[in-house]
Amino acid sequence: MTTPTPTSNPPEGLAGLLPAGLPNEATLARLASEFFAALPGNPGPVETPAPVGNVAPQSHEPVIALGQRAPSLAPAASSQNGAPDSAVEAIPGAGKPGSAALGVPQAYAPALPQSASSAAPVFAPATPYYFLGEGSAYPAHLPKENEIVVPRDDRVTAQSFGLPGAEELKALLADNKAPRESKGSIPAAVPSRSSSFYFLDPVGADAAQAEPPVQPLAHPPLDVNAIRRDFPILAERVNGKPLVWFDNAATTHKPQAVIDRLAWFYAHENSNIHRAAHELAARATDAYESARNKVARFIGAGSANEIIFVRGATEAINLVAQSWGRQNIGAGDEIVVSILEHHANIVPWQQLAAEKGAKIRVIPVDDDGQIRLDEYQKLLNEKTKLVAITQVSNALGTITPVKEIVDLAHRAGAKVLVDGAQSVSHLRVNVQALDADWFVFSGHKVFAPTGIGAVYGKAAILEATQPWQGGGNMIADVTFERTLYQPAPNKFEAGTGNIADAVGLGAALDYVERIGLENIARYEHALLEYATHGLRTVPGLRIIGTARDKASVASFVLEGFKTEEVGKALNQEGIAVRSGHHCAQPILRRFGLEATVRPSLAFYNTCQEVDHLVATLKRLKGGRSTTVLG
Repeated sequence: MTTPTPTSNPPEGLAGLLPAGLPNEATLARLASEFFAALPGNPGPVETPAPVGNVAPQSHEPVIALGQRAPSLAPAASSQNGAPDSAVEAIPGAGKPGSAALGVPQAYAPALPQSASSAAPVFAPATPYYFLGEGSAYPAHLPKENEIVVPRDDRVTAQSFGLPGAEELKALLADNKAPRESKGSIPAAVPSRSSSFYFLDPVGADAAQAEPPVQPLAHPPLDVNAIRRDFPILAERVNGKPLVWFDNAATTHKPQAVIDRLAWFYAHENSNIHRAAHELAARATDAYESARNKVARFIGAGSANEIIFVRGATEAINLVAQSWGRQNIGAGDEIVVSILEHHANIVPWQQLAAEKGAKIRVIPVDDDGQIRLDEYQKLLNEKTKLVAITQVSNALGTITPVKEIVDLAHRAGAKVLVDGAQSVSHLRVNVQALDADWFVFSGHKVFAPTGIGAVYGKAAILEATQPWQGGGNMIADVTFERTLYQPAPNKFEAGTGNIADAVGLGAALDYVERIGLENIARYEHALLEYATHGLRTVPGLRIIGTARDKASVASFVLEGFKTEEVGKALNQEGIAVRSGHHCAQPILRRFGLEATVRPSLAFYNTCQEVDHLVATLKRLKGGRSTTVLG
């Protein structure tokens, strides 16, 4: 059988094309032009010169090259007119929803958002930032002539939220408490139910009979599937496996809103702040001070002037130690810390005590890792000048009774610094309700960039405290005889600060607020309960830190394995955990250990990821047992 050859002089009409062979491109173009010109409402045919290089209908409207919008869907044109070389892509309708030319299934087209043809086109802003309108001098985005604007999918404000229902959560935490074995790829989340509320009672003998109390939500429930799409790094693969990020106590990932905000700052606002008359300085100053306002609201401060930007919680604690501490701690004075503290809330006080001749006293914990309030009260006396306490332990996840600790310290005449590095991403914080004298945290623990954090200090204390560092930005006047400082917070922010990342911190707090910390806390509480029950099914695994009130940390050791061995084995499966002493050696040594494996959870983690962790640990333990027995 021979293959028909296209004719050089094609016959007129479609009937002549079928028996003789395939039409050439010129014939297709001519027929298409005649067909669409004959449609109602279209003008008559327009004579056009023969195209060169490729075929496309000519018009007064610019030709859109799909290659500029979706390179994987259409090749770039080789000719100079910008039209696609393939004739099918020149057909009107190609590239529209439901068009086969784009490879979009026809059934998908009705699901796409459609705009009424009679309405004026709605142009989405170039950047869907939540900060627009507050401390912002950004002009509204005006689309250029003939610009195609694709509406952005806002997965934070336009969600169909749905937490796991109460019945499903109770089923997950039922008596068997055995997590499902992971097979194949990891699903994104637990399937949602119709219920919008849940709260887990401690699982005990009467828990199965007790109906969980229903708590009203300040925000819609959390949709973990939508949340995960906001974090581009969660699409990464490690060793060929989907990334499971269980190292959130070390650092959290950044949503696209924060990444976009940083890019916008450097593209449109980059300048040093304050003391300049030009436009970019005004934009940068507005953005920076707007971020300060957001931090103040986020932690319940009375004024933005009580917020000092620093590199993180470590620098924040050192600032307090080297400013207020040097002014107010003397020989024979006592500083009280807990055994739960991160090294950053121990070492600066040791350095200060060694310099001033002061003494460090330590609050113990019980066997569950809970603060011994009875022993704490015994430590307080007239010599106590400062109590430095974490709100959440980074090594065990223990939530400390901060309000009681602050009240008891104040009765003794002491000031209190609260380390909130591990609490701000999990719990609602109100520094005025806590009555803390200082509260510190790091941005990178709350989905913001690294290298930025904040100190809250009561206004009266900041006013009476001399600055730690000197330089530009913090002065009112300088002569060679004396220097006058700016009022707080500026007097504590010497030099050029981390402006862009402060703005990124504001965007991260906006993101968290839109989801709702109450929703985050409820979801993470359920996920931690699920993870705890799952880990207890692994033979030889011992959980370290079993306090009744815990945030999303589940430290453990596995019999027969070094912590680094466990961490390496989990990494081979794409699971990121922290193994080591977590910069909290005193509390681990309280339990007779030098290191633990520390999975730590965030609101973008899922029960399926927990299943994958547990299944991997079981395989690891089973493999070692088989080797030993064999």
